[in-house]
Amino acid sequence: MARHRHEDDEDVVVVERGGSPVFPFLWGMAVGAAVALLFAPTSGEELRTNLRLRARRVKDIALEKAGELEEKLGHGYERARARVEEELDEARHFAGDARQAAKDVVGAGKAAASSAREELERRLVEARQARRRAGRQKPTDEEPVA
Repeated sequence: MARHRHEDDEDVVVVERGGSPVFPFLWGMAVGAAVALLFAPTSGEELRTNLRLRARRVKDIALEKAGELEEKLGHGYERARARVEEELDEARHFAGDARQAAKDVVGAGKAAASSAREELERRLVEARQARRRAGRQKPTDEEPVA
């Protein structure tokens, strides 16, 4: 229900209906069938027997439909479960690949650090040797003494 203002400032109430007309149709059909049974030219015993038979049929149909629904839901559950398991396997595989890549990067980093350290140590030894050689040489007259 909605309220709208009219040109002359009067409230106008608009009733909006929504939904499917199927439910009211089925409800009217059920009421009509019940009224037809009550006014049918049958004895009370026949009416009760007919009602029992129809109730059993409705119950059997409802159980059958419930079974079908349960089966569909079960299949849907199994499909969803299989899908989740597939996704988990893919995630585990990806995590394993990422873990291996990280190990490779760490290994390469360690190798590079070791190589750089060896290079620095070699240069340090060379620099020390050069300094020792320079300290052993006597300065000449042309070279200024520091």
